[in-house]
Amino acid sequence: MGNILIIDDDAEVRETLLSLTRRMRHEGEAVGSIAEGLARLRQGGVDVVFLDVTLPDGNGLDALAEIKALPDSPEVIILTGRGDPDGAELAIQGGVWDYLLKPSPIKETMLALERALKYRDGKRGACGTKALVMEDVVGKSRAMRACFDAVAGAAGAASSVLITGETGTGKELFARSIHLNSARAAKPFVVVDCAALTETLVESTLFGHKKGAFTGADGDRVGLVKLADGGTLFLDEVGEMPLNLQKAFLRVLQERRFRPVGATQEVESDFRLMAATNRDLDAMVEQGGFRSDLLYRIKTIPICLPPLRERAEDIKPLCVFRVGQLCEQYGLPLKGFDQDFFHVLEGYPWPGNVRELFNVLERAFVASGTARTLYAMHLPQDVRIKVAKASLRRPAAAGNGSLPEVRPGAPAVKQPARAPLYATDASAAPCADSWPELAQALGETLKSCKDVVERRYLEVLLKRTGGDVQKAVEASGLSRSHLYALLKKWGLSADGPGVGSAEPV
Repeated sequence: MGNILIIDDDAEVRETLLSLTRRMRHEGEAVGSIAEGLARLRQGGVDVVFLDVTLPDGNGLDALAEIKALPDSPEVIILTGRGDPDGAELAIQGGVWDYLLKPSPIKETMLALERALKYRDGKRGACGTKALVMEDVVGKSRAMRACFDAVAGAAGAASSVLITGETGTGKELFARSIHLNSARAAKPFVVVDCAALTETLVESTLFGHKKGAFTGADGDRVGLVKLADGGTLFLDEVGEMPLNLQKAFLRVLQERRFRPVGATQEVESDFRLMAATNRDLDAMVEQGGFRSDLLYRIKTIPICLPPLRERAEDIKPLCVFRVGQLCEQYGLPLKGFDQDFFHVLEGYPWPGNVRELFNVLERAFVASGTARTLYAMHLPQDVRIKVAKASLRRPAAAGNGSLPEVRPGAPAVKQPARAPLYATDASAAPCADSWPELAQALGETLKSCKDVVERRYLEVLLKRTGGDVQKAVEASGLSRSHLYALLKKWGLSADGPGVGSAEPV
């Protein structure tokens, strides 16, 4: 028996779903707003949520991230009164179980609920009590918790894994974590750096060779593929693999058999394949730079690691972890951190991600000498200069006209600089005197003011970027999915002839 929560502002829909739930011998509760629904979900004990999209206090899709971040988060079935392909895409990306259009047939609704509950039961049964071994993996953000869940799922499977992400996000570290938590943990983890493979020795390196197979082959050599027998073969930077090798490697993946250079007989290797790349393999397939059949073989379980700039809340724990390692390495007492140290780091865009952060931390550690506290002044000048310039390019805060506080070492900056949305001419920016909606909202609640400003911001953003979604994402600092969700919330269109061309969701 499951516990079902219905979040819908339509009393008739709530009653219908409650009746259906009880008929199926499940417990049911119903609320009419996102706030009430989240309050109930935080108490725990809910297995499936029927979530409406259009609610009095916001868009149900906006609450997905918070719902999925809850401990033992429930399965979510979206309910909507209008078909919306973009909304369905956002919902699926957010991890929902199903997306139903109201009014939905009773049989279809019952089937969706039964399957969601069955899936949840199976997922619980598959979860053992063994804790994940995550050596040197640090993170507490929602994005990282999702990655940890992906590691747990991949560790319990035997399928191929493709890990994507920008340079320095820790792709090899996650591959090792999957290996350490899998049934092959006691066997070798063999790394193949595809970017370092030379045309002349690539087959010998991967498949090995027999003595005398070519000039310089003074003895037999076991290739990396055979060394991974029983364990994991990790193809780092798989997007750099030459096309001629891709074809040869495809057969190895299919048969788990290959012939060393100069050998007359094939040998076997029982390995699990993992691969990583910072390139867009789908785009490479379209351009002819990567074989589609090989991509299908290596992309059974895809895991995408987020860049550090999208998980700023992980910077502090990463600093504590790395500086602790350095203190142990140099035999020094643990160092503390001044708050400005974190402010500067959080204002830097980190193009090199965690790898660059660790390099900067080591430089700051060395610069601090025997000091017991790391200050912003210990950070490399190039980092502090970039953060300072970014803060100066940002429009000055409106209000009392006072200068922002400047702390010793560097300004307290938390976000990378963005191009100003409004023109530099002060008359171009809206104010309460020429903005009746804002003037009216100023006499109401803070939420009313925020709503007015949020909608106007999006309208100006679309006008300034000409409805170009990519330009709007870059200018606003929002993710593409978040931008779409806000546009849906206010009934704005990024690809129509003008703003406001879409009806409210």
